[in-house]
Amino acid sequence: MTNRETTGLVQTVLGPVRPEALGPTLTHEHLLIDFLCMFDPPDDPAERHKSFEPLTIENLGWIRYDPFRNRDNLLRLDEESAISEVALYQQAGGGTIVDVTTIGIGRNPAALAHIAQATGLNIVMGAGYYTDAVHPADMTDRSEETLAQEMIADLTTGVGDTGVRAGIIGELGCSWPLTANERKVLRAGARAQQATGAAITIHPGRDETAPREILDVLASAGADLGRVIMGHLDRTIATPETLLDLAASGCYLEYDLFGWETSYYPLSALNMPSDAQRIVFVQQLIEAGYGSRLLLAHDIFGKHAMAKYGGYGYTHVIKNIVPRFREQGIAEATIQAMLVDNPARILAWT
Repeated sequence: MTNRETTGLVQTVLGPVRPEALGPTLTHEHLLIDFLCMFDPPDDPAERHKSFEPLTIENLGWIRYDPFRNRDNLLRLDEESAISEVALYQQAGGGTIVDVTTIGIGRNPAALAHIAQATGLNIVMGAGYYTDAVHPADMTDRSEETLAQEMIADLTTGVGDTGVRAGIIGELGCSWPLTANERKVLRAGARAQQATGAAITIHPGRDETAPREILDVLASAGADLGRVIMGHLDRTIATPETLLDLAASGCYLEYDLFGWETSYYPLSALNMPSDAQRIVFVQQLIEAGYGSRLLLAHDIFGKHAMAKYGGYGYTHVIKNIVPRFREQGIAEATIQAMLVDNPARILAWT
């Protein structure tokens, strides 16, 4: 299928669909992932053995406090478990999930297609690379053009010989500060966007200035910033002025850590906000006129967040956060925009 034939459509792992068919959409999730690159066991010998135990009800609280210190928690490779979790989301009214698992953290096109076939859920898959820490050993030798052509092929003909096509560029992983190879991947992503009309979604480095720097790199390479999703704002920007400055760039603004209620965030000096604080940020952006640019998700990467293991699962935004939006006086039209209209617009290829 040519780019001309997919213009205005959303590319899912089972083929293109019309944007109005998406329904409520989570724009930043992981259905399957190998996230061992983030494994960080404690130095304390009295605690370290817990890092290599399977997740159980006995250690679930310990893992929830710091989900990166347990190895089993960071491996989600079971398709049947993913199908069960997706089924709960569908029963709650969900229609689409964007799986932003990229190269380096276990992207599995065939498995995503199987999950979509088994459930009827729309699944949009990402193209590109995660952070420098998991880049291929020869990444420095790969050219920007080579990387761009790889992303374009994933989007237009499918990944390898699977025939399964990506529908979005990213999440493109960025560290703080940006590495040379991450800058190269961003520039390649901009090229792929120009060639296909697909949106770009970003995993920014953990610094308040990181999102703006990333947008500058993308813009200099010709990207349309109005077709860029800046993710993880929850754990990245705590200053309202910085947030509004980013919003003025025209990018989409994603609060994708709903459900993470532990303020301790081992990867940054920034405290993780609660859902109540996330809602305040969302309200501020709505009041400033950016309701048409807001996106919502959970970024579920660990078993600890899955319903099967006592977590909040993919239903949390729909079942718990939407009612809280209503309680806070957010208009139904704005809620519809964040869950349905905005995702449909950004996911449709231009």
